[in-house]
Amino acid sequence: MEWNWAGNHRYAAARVARPTSVGEAQDLVASADRVRALGTRHSFSGIADTPGLLLSTADLPVDLAVDEADGSVTVGGGARYGDVAVALDGHGRALATMASLPHISVAGAVATGTHGSGDRTGSLAAGVRAVEVIGPDGTLRTVRRGEPDFAGSVVALGTLGVVTRVTLDTEPSYVVRQAVYRDLPWSLVDTDFDALTGAAYSVSLFVDWAGDRIAQVWLKSRTDLPADLFGVVAADEPVHMLAGAPTAAVTGQQGVSGPWHERLPHFKLAFTPSRGEELQSEYLLPRAAVHEAFAALRPLAPRIASVLQISEIRTVAADDLWLSPAYGTDVVGVHFTWVKDIERVFALLPDIEAALLPLGARPHWGKCFAATEVAASYPRMADFRALRARVDPTGKFGNDLVDTLLG
Repeated sequence: MEWNWAGNHRYAAARVARPTSVGEAQDLVASADRVRALGTRHSFSGIADTPGLLLSTADLPVDLAVDEADGSVTVGGGARYGDVAVALDGHGRALATMASLPHISVAGAVATGTHGSGDRTGSLAAGVRAVEVIGPDGTLRTVRRGEPDFAGSVVALGTLGVVTRVTLDTEPSYVVRQAVYRDLPWSLVDTDFDALTGAAYSVSLFVDWAGDRIAQVWLKSRTDLPADLFGVVAADEPVHMLAGAPTAAVTGQQGVSGPWHERLPHFKLAFTPSRGEELQSEYLLPRAAVHEAFAALRPLAPRIASVLQISEIRTVAADDLWLSPAYGTDVVGVHFTWVKDIERVFALLPDIEAALLPLGARPHWGKCFAATEVAASYPRMADFRALRARVDPTGKFGNDLVDTLLG
């Protein structure tokens, strides 16, 4: 049976299918009682699981097609972002953002609200123009931006059907310079947070919450990089955010310009992106609450440090997608890469959530979190429930976890 990427969840499905055509996938969906789509298995929970049929999208055709009239690109939902980016750059086009990992599937990343970083840059889902979905009876439907169901159909956790094709916004290709600045005072987070996150097109702060320093700041710029960041000059050698990890896996740094798809992710497509033994959590905070949230986390620092590999702080612009963690407000993502110790991590998560959720934080749908009552933080949840009841009245695309989370 299949395991997820981190090896912490074994899928309980009675059957796993790997269709090689959309037509085959339609027949499989129509004939099954319960179905969940399976992408690159990068979720850290059973959110993609089902007691019925797991339908892998990995072998569906990529069929990348660029619309020369409007510049959009349509790709198979199971395609990896990194593969799409390379092909798209060959057409002279680019995406506005990419996640840390280029290894994740387009449909899976979009469905869970996955993101990159940038004060004025939305999540991956914010760049979606249309989704093609297999419904419970096996028929295909396409939902386009501007249509009534669109805002509920992009970040949908796979509960509205199996996404077979996704249409994305693009722009002309561009180059990016990346540099890493090490060992900045933590006090800058309190006094100059906006200046830190606004210092480049994409900014990541790596911290451990325990000390008085920001361990690393990764800047990705579409123009020139600053000569220094609050008096700190960029590292003159490649840097990994995990101490002692091989730097061959990280994308080019030291201010050397390169294609957008070779700089916006943290990791190269051809490399395994981590040490392979980890869990991940992330909470997306309203930007207005960021200082109160950080103050609430600092007393937990000793406990966090005991199971932490590294924590990353990023920003994401607001969108209007009903189940997006960035719905209606600019957010700050506080990401935790944990050691792979399920018991100790899940013993800590309720205390982190007690600090963050009352401030409006929303957990990343695809990562580890303990809360089950998260629906109230999504103002359009009632509208989503109504959409789901209309599109999938028997709950074919649900499972116990998503049914609990969505209410």
